[in-house]
Amino acid sequence: MFIGHFAPALVAAARPRTAGLGTLFVAAQLVDIGFAALLIPGIEAMRIVPGISAMNPMDLYHMPYTHSLLGSLLWAAGFGALVWLATQRRAAAIGAALVVMSHWFVDLLVHIPDLTLFGAPPKFGFGLWDHPAIAMPLEIALIGGALVYYARNTRAPAGDRRLWVLAGLLALAQAIDWFGPKQPAYSIAIPATMLIAYALLAGTAAWAGARRQPLSSGAPA
Repeated sequence: MFIGHFAPALVAAARPRTAGLGTLFVAAQLVDIGFAALLIPGIEAMRIVPGISAMNPMDLYHMPYTHSLLGSLLWAAGFGALVWLATQRRAAAIGAALVVMSHWFVDLLVHIPDLTLFGAPPKFGFGLWDHPAIAMPLEIALIGGALVYYARNTRAPAGDRRLWVLAGLLALAQAIDWFGPKQPAYSIAIPATMLIAYALLAGTAAWAGARRQPLSSGAPA
């Protein structure tokens, strides 16, 4: 799962007193941002094993600090605390923390067993990466439904042009992830590319959501 992770961010961003869309895009991929950052010094680890699953050649064999349930809870609590300090809005902090936490459960659907509860076996994953005919429509449905929900429940003075730029960028990023060339072996280029992609998407989301306000009652984001 790649852009499907942003679906909870778009849903949360349509709520009153929420964090901004850019912040919630960071929240949606925070554990993967952490994973990429921890790959660089070797604190967490992966390798490329062609055929390990039908859709993803990454063997994510050591990621106890980011992709354990406990680790995800700690990342969520820390990010929620930062959002509360920045906004002084409990709803924004709780929403952001829940978006961070959603990442582990969405990963659970698609990963082969490489997720843990506390950083050690047993490992979990329902393995939809081995079933592209299910995983690919599911990802499209998640992000497509969330984009429509966000568009219908927020308004911007200048209309939806910025939002559709974001939608186009998400579609491009997912197409590259699905159909682009794969690295033959692990290198520092993998986490570097991840960090650049997440920064670009979060920055575009911040731009797209900057002047959008929820239609629901309550103070705007």
